[in-house]
Amino acid sequence: MEYLLITLGILCLLTGIAGCIIPIIPGTPIAYVGMLCFHFTDCIQFSTSSLIIWGIIVALSIALDYIVPSIGSKFFGGTKWGYWGCIIGTLLGMFILPWGIIAGPFLGAFIGELMGKKDTMTALKSGIGSLIGFLCGTFLKLIICIYFIIEVILAIWN
Repeated sequence: MEYLLITLGILCLLTGIAGCIIPIIPGTPIAYVGMLCFHFTDCIQFSTSSLIIWGIIVALSIALDYIVPSIGSKFFGGTKWGYWGCIIGTLLGMFILPWGIIAGPFLGAFIGELMGKKDTMTALKSGIGSLIGFLCGTFLKLIICIYFIIEVILAIWN
């Protein structure tokens, strides 16, 4: 059972890294499952508080997946039309995997701004802002997953 949990933990951590780049795979939750797999072995024990904090971080990273593109749109001069278009595009994009997750916020913000009577350049800036927000969220998830791997390596060496 020990070897099964270790193998599963390694696979989950690696899949978590892949999931940060491939939108269809929920990277940080899978990496967290990997951490739990290691925790239930005899070779690594994480504190309960660490597991709870990591779980909260993972939950926040999931929530930020939906919020950060909208913030990026707003930061690049988007109006409420672009903001709501980005949110709607993000939700609709979830059903058109894998590219819908990337294109949905961009197109939603772009179309939303056009519906709000903004010029094409303003709409494009809003869409680019949502794309940059998406990329920032992806980078954040990647950092979380790499951190989990480092924690496992440090726990094994100690």
